[in-house]
Amino acid sequence: MAAPDSSEASEKFQILSATYQSPTNEPFTHTAKLPASPTAKTTDRTAYLASLRKATAAMQETINKELTSRMEEDKAREAAASGVSKAKAVDEAKEEDNYGEEVVEEED
Repeated sequence: MAAPDSSEASEKFQILSATYQSPTNEPFTHTAKLPASPTAKTTDRTAYLASLRKATAAMQETINKELTSRMEEDKAREAAASGVSKAKAVDEAKEEDNYGEEVVEEED
């Protein structure tokens, strides 16, 4: 591992981190290293908050992707354990399209 250069060694950083652990899925951690505001000046604090907002949005996107992947793994594991075929499984796209709406099934 390379030693940090002198400019990085003198800078202060804050860490934004989230960790997910589950008894049934692989854990994951997302970490972002943010430069701390060097002064209390409004421009420095504004720049820090902008970088924090950007890092938070990136973290949220990563977490959503990871959790969606784990939900799919859980569903596949549950379907395999219960022997439910794909034909009888819930139509996820239809459920997503109709989320929050009352859907009346038509009789044939």
